[in-house]
Amino acid sequence: MIPNTECIGANESVLLAAHRMAELAVGALPVFGQDEHRKGVLTDRDIVTKVLAADKDPVATTADELAQRESRHHRRGRRGMEVLRTMSTHKVRRLPALTLVGMVAQADVARALPAPARRGLA
Repeated sequence: MIPNTECIGANESVLLAAHRMAELAVGALPVFGQDEHRKGVLTDRDIVTKVLAADKDPVATTADELAQRESRHHRRGRRGMEVLRTMSTHKVRRLPALTLVGMVAQADVARALPAPARRGLA
């Protein structure tokens, strides 16, 4: 796993993503929206095949337009063979590694719901 992975904003240009990939010597960047939620993954291959080979403008094309929106990811603690099996099954070469950022309890969800919806939980 590559720790401290750099990301690209969904509204940032593919050209900026390509420069960032070159600087970091990586072949993919997770794409995050302004809401800080992962939108997908952008690869160097996506840039070549979907922008350059398609004669699109890499400055006008955003990372979000190309982000592969697969929900596949790697959770900490999975064994190497499990990760390889997931990659093989879904035909991907990279998986974002997710870490725990907190817990959501039923009470948290209930407090966030409007009053009419909370009554239905009793």
